[in-house]
Amino acid sequence: MTVQWLVTGAALVAALLAWSQARRTARRLEQLSQMYWELKFQHGELRVQIERLTGGGPRVPTPPGASEAAGPPGESFVPLASLKR
Repeated sequence: MTVQWLVTGAALVAALLAWSQARRTARRLEQLSQMYWELKFQHGELRVQIERLTGGGPRVPTPPGASEAAGPPGESFVPLASLKR
């Protein structure tokens, strides 16, 4: 009978330790997640500041002849599905 109580007590202590560790890990995960989103937001702000300081948007090279393939201004593609409504 004493052995059963010792096993039960040990299991209870192990469960409490595991629960405590899980709570600490959840708190740390929440903290890391918050830090990630703050860093991502700051990165976006810094990118915008750099674009303003350099005087332009992101530099994307345009392939030659891309302006010819765009078509005359004023024309745009209208899908047939939108006309059926």
